[in-house]
Amino acid sequence: MNNLKVIQLLPELNFGGVERGVKDFSKALVERGHQSIVISNGGLLQEEIEKNGAKHINLAIHKKRISSLLLAFKLRDIYEKENPDIVHVRSRMPAWINFLAFKKLKKRPLLISTFHGLYSTPIYSQVMSKVDHTISISNTVKDYIQSTYKMTDDQITIIPRGCDSDQFNKEPLEQSWLNSWYEEFPQTKGKKILTLPTRITKWKGVDSFIDLVESLNDDNLHALVVGPVSASKKKYYQSLINKVNNKLLSTKITFTGSRSDIANVYKISDIVYNLSIQPEPFGRTTIEAISCGSAVAGWKHGGTEEILEELFPKGLANLNDIKELKSITLSILNNNEKPLDNIFTSKRMIDSTINLYYDLLNRSL
Repeated sequence: MNNLKVIQLLPELNFGGVERGVKDFSKALVERGHQSIVISNGGLLQEEIEKNGAKHINLAIHKKRISSLLLAFKLRDIYEKENPDIVHVRSRMPAWINFLAFKKLKKRPLLISTFHGLYSTPIYSQVMSKVDHTISISNTVKDYIQSTYKMTDDQITIIPRGCDSDQFNKEPLEQSWLNSWYEEFPQTKGKKILTLPTRITKWKGVDSFIDLVESLNDDNLHALVVGPVSASKKKYYQSLINKVNNKLLSTKITFTGSRSDIANVYKISDIVYNLSIQPEPFGRTTIEAISCGSAVAGWKHGGTEEILEELFPKGLANLNDIKELKSITLSILNNNEKPLDNIFTSKRMIDSTINLYYDLLNRSL
């Protein structure tokens, strides 16, 4: 098999699931002897991408404005100079700029998009379907693509997201980390830990999590909400704190803020939850927690349902049914139930993507 030259397009390289995925995939391409080029407005992960042997081209393709479309001329020049085998678009604004750049190309590379979510504003998002082939991160997303953009089965390949098994693993916690954790959060010592990893926003189910803790009414449990609060969500965050206080749960629920040691937090957690009210396109925290050996419970829809049906069906509750979720929680705690080993790994995702590239290139010969 010939080595490939792959260009990935995304808005910026700051922290996020898509950004980390691009970084990991770029590294894997280089390690396997391929050429990797990433085009974006740069960001925190750019240096790491370049250190891993890839080329980064800085282009301000992140701004959602009409004038950004003028960058199509520069992008076309890059394609003509680099002559890639594959262009892989992962976001809508870069995809529109790419769409215009492709119109003037004499020799076109294979164009692939990944639908990373259930995109709103279908007219703006339709550019992600105007490609040679589309990758969907779950059945949930594939159903959305087919119903919204009338794409056929042979135009879409499902490649689930994956987590890094080196980072998310079942290795024992270091005592020094545990000591510093209990120093910071002494209220968690000796307790069963229930964790909701999420950014603070209404649709992520923090309200439901508080209701669950209230229904359990158990002093041997402590609940953690682990994730950032953006400036625009401060008011909602305060309403959650008020709810906790009004229900006299301030000694049972801790908001930790964002944590860089989330893998360790999963390891001390007896149950990790995904309670998003809207269907998750995939559910990255679910596979991360399972990879670290934690049991997971969540609502029966979207990507969370797909993952748990495969690895831990006992963890599924009907949407917004706190009574059922309580029953599942007690069953998991009392019986020390654990999921199957995680199969949704970065390696599997990377292997599947590269195999798809070769398959599509062979088809186009």
